[in-house]
Amino acid sequence: MTTDPATPAADPAPRMAPLSLPGDRELVLRVMPLPADVNANGDIFGGWIMAQVDLAGAVLPSRIAKGRIATVAVNQFIFKQPVSLGDLLSFYARITRIGNTSIGVHVEVYAERNPANLHVVKVTEADLTYVAIDGRGQPRPLPKPL
Repeated sequence: MTTDPATPAADPAPRMAPLSLPGDRELVLRVMPLPADVNANGDIFGGWIMAQVDLAGAVLPSRIAKGRIATVAVNQFIFKQPVSLGDLLSFYARITRIGNTSIGVHVEVYAERNPANLHVVKVTEADLTYVAIDGRGQPRPLPKPL
């Protein structure tokens, strides 16, 4: 079978609409990894990303708790794509649950790549639980909303 060179070949992979940064969640952190954050494979250390997710995830619970909080669980953590040097990472968070002393948060991380021809990809998402603590480090009730 021959093909006409003037007829473009069918693309075997369906094209997806370009991903953009979410507008329905709160941007809580934006950071660019540095060369010191690169592992031996040339990607950013997963542990570095986890630390940034923990910082980003704490922003909204800190506002709600109106005081000290502590991370008590990383319920789920998914690395969807590697993070590269030069990626600008945006961390978006939303509250998923508010209990008596604890707050659940979902964090999504997007990488903006190649500024000259911008490409946005979701690289990580995680679910974390924070607990409000008192001066002795013991759980305390969350303040009642106004």
